[in-house]
Amino acid sequence: MSSARTFRIPRLVITGPGSSAQVAEEVKKLKVKKGLIVTDRVLVNLGLIDGVKQALQQSALPFAVFDGVSTEPVTEFVQDGLRAYRENGCDYVLAVGGGSAIDTAKAIAVMAKNAGSITDYQGFDRIPKAGAPVIAIPMTAGTGSEVTPFTIVTDTQRNVKMLISSPFLMPEIAIVDSQLTHSMPQSLTAATGIDALTHAIEAYVSRKSQPLADVFCLSAIRLISGNLRRAWSNGTDGEAREKTMLGALQAGIAFSNSSVALVHGMARPIGAYFHVPHGASNAALLSVVTEFSLEGSLTRYAQIAQAMGEDTTGLDDLQAARLAVKAIKKLIKDIKVPSLKELGVDKAKLTQLAPRMADDAIASGSPGNNPRLATREEIIELYQRAYEAQ
Repeated sequence: MSSARTFRIPRLVITGPGSSAQVAEEVKKLKVKKGLIVTDRVLVNLGLIDGVKQALQQSALPFAVFDGVSTEPVTEFVQDGLRAYRENGCDYVLAVGGGSAIDTAKAIAVMAKNAGSITDYQGFDRIPKAGAPVIAIPMTAGTGSEVTPFTIVTDTQRNVKMLISSPFLMPEIAIVDSQLTHSMPQSLTAATGIDALTHAIEAYVSRKSQPLADVFCLSAIRLISGNLRRAWSNGTDGEAREKTMLGALQAGIAFSNSSVALVHGMARPIGAYFHVPHGASNAALLSVVTEFSLEGSLTRYAQIAQAMGEDTTGLDDLQAARLAVKAIKKLIKDIKVPSLKELGVDKAKLTQLAPRMADDAIASGSPGNNPRLATREEIIELYQRAYEAQ
């Protein structure tokens, strides 16, 4: 059996404070005619995408705006955005916003060149042709969607969060400008930061981990755990914002090449059934699932504890690995990440739906990458334990 591994990133990644000003220069190089900016109305109303729009206008680069991304991506957003793309004669997509805007933009771009509905492509490597070029400019430090070949779109007819994976979903260019995150509210900073930390941790302990991605995992864990508290407590702390965003970028690269695991598999049904944002779902599960998973990869969890700043001198791997759980719980507490209970999830409904959610989690494939495999019954129990845990 071949041991060859594939490592994918966008053709070009531009980082650094103020780097979004380069968007017009990069659009010109693509030799395209008109872009569709995919974003959300709140960002538009607050003027937070004005800098990107002005850069395009100053270079006489025409564009239209689709600002209909008001929640996490759903099939209707993709349909409406695709209609706007075609009606305005666009030939590339510019995603500006959080993971929802970027995921929606990637789905619109592939549907611009492929037949049918986005629901036809749920799963892995089912998209037949490359889509329109995508330039992704994230405004949160969390999802890593700007550097991944995935999109997650909820099929509202079936109430299913579809994971769609294809090399054709990888953006052409990612421009990662930490200055765009300075206005993020504390709750969003916390949820997206823990989402990114989850990406890095799960990629590192995944059964699909690979050496090239491991480097990004550990660096991301150090950057996020070492700077998220500062970024959360002071949104204009430029150094903390830049390092947290760089960590989120590295975590995105890591998990897109090594895969996520049980936390993400369990988080998607929480989002689908209770409409809890993805980052908050991950955050609510991370410490509980990590504690469950330790015995499957003690050495790696010990290394995670070290990357999070824990002193593991003189400890065996089990003792050191337990410090990873301690560090995660402390970080979550410090930045006031809410539990499922505090997020308004109804306990009785969770108990009722947990068996179906466990089935959905297993069907996603992600739990199969976990270092300690969980049975259906164990996943149901983990949902219950996560309800009030923090």
